[in-house]
Amino acid sequence: MDEMRFLVVGGGAREHAIAKALKRGGARIYTVMKNRNPGIARISEEAIILQETDISAVVEWAKGRVDYAFIGPEAPLEVGLADALEEAGIPTIGPKKAAARIETSKEYMRSLMERNGIPGQVKYAVVETREDAEKALEEMPDHVIKPIGLTGGKGAKVSGEHLNSIEEAMAYIDTIIEGYGGGRAIIEEKLEGEEFTLQAFVDGKHLAPMPLVQDHKRAYEGDEGPNTGGMGSYSMQDHRLPFIRESEYEEALSIMKKVVGAMEKEGNPYRGILYGQFMLTKDGPKIIEFNARFGDPEAMNVLSLLKTPLPEVAATMVEGNLGDVEFRRKATVVKYVVPEGYGVKSKVDVKVDVDESAINREGAEVFYASVNERDGAIYTTTSRTLAVLGMADTLEEAEALAERALSCVSGEVFSRHDIGKKETVERKVAHMESLRGN
Repeated sequence: MDEMRFLVVGGGAREHAIAKALKRGGARIYTVMKNRNPGIARISEEAIILQETDISAVVEWAKGRVDYAFIGPEAPLEVGLADALEEAGIPTIGPKKAAARIETSKEYMRSLMERNGIPGQVKYAVVETREDAEKALEEMPDHVIKPIGLTGGKGAKVSGEHLNSIEEAMAYIDTIIEGYGGGRAIIEEKLEGEEFTLQAFVDGKHLAPMPLVQDHKRAYEGDEGPNTGGMGSYSMQDHRLPFIRESEYEEALSIMKKVVGAMEKEGNPYRGILYGQFMLTKDGPKIIEFNARFGDPEAMNVLSLLKTPLPEVAATMVEGNLGDVEFRRKATVVKYVVPEGYGVKSKVDVKVDVDESAINREGAEVFYASVNERDGAIYTTTSRTLAVLGMADTLEEAEALAERALSCVSGEVFSRHDIGKKETVERKVAHMESLRGN
């Protein structure tokens, strides 16, 4: 395996986690990214700054350098980078454009589930006129409104949280219809419950599931404030979550298997990472969305636990003979460091001091996200700066490790300190018990 050469596309913390896992498995890393991620650059044989959606430039650079490609973000998948790399003879981890619609078109995802009678579906309506929208809102007074296409995890607006009247809902729909998200909106019923993430390696037919993770989208402690790309996440040593019953986990996995089966049947076989964002309701798991790649921050949780070498997993995915994938039985906590103002208006180009050697001495890990590196110093962009990860035998120990790592980072930045804490997890367990009427 030590001679396997991988192109990693993307320069965020998710891609830093992918590159680290490939490197740990003996691969040599070649990276294309739009800004210089110092963590990825350091472990790459070569790293080039390119737009990740510039298909011809990426393919040209990869030819002759790599044996495989691993695409991190969704934007290159949407424009067909996986198709172009495959055509150039580079087997790729990441679905082709038609299969990536499971993420890039919420309409495709909902209609696929509907056509194939897949459970976990929610009530929804795709609207392109005010009349359609008014009718749908009447039928779904509690609702979530989203553009059809990609929004970087920030396009969903929820009644009672972001939208406090029908007028506000209609105003948001007008914004979408007038061009944001392709001129059409999707309105879905609002679900009550606890969100969780189930990710799987997929080779077109077979799935190898990863440990469950719970992400925290809201910017501020206590799940308050604006939606973000994710402020942090945790996973448990038994690979489940404390509020999920085994039968509910099996149901969620079965939904993912049925989706993969339906895509193969319809001529769009899915190869890559499939990410199921579920809401656990009193009636079982329901699908909020699928993503065609690792979650960020969830990639850091699961890839840090990976025992089977990632290059080996990738090779079996490409060959179509994916088997079981092993993960360590440990708990993980990821906490993001973000610029002051993140979620509203980030402070940009502010220097952040990171004592990496102190983080390593604590036994924690750092993953760089959206930063610029100049003269050996790290500067913020509009997005998340870096993440720290603690891994230990118990959640309590992993959380304490992550907290100690956060103390090694300083600047005009903030974090959510409540992620992975006992009280936060207990609140989620109590929430599910009250919904089930326990």
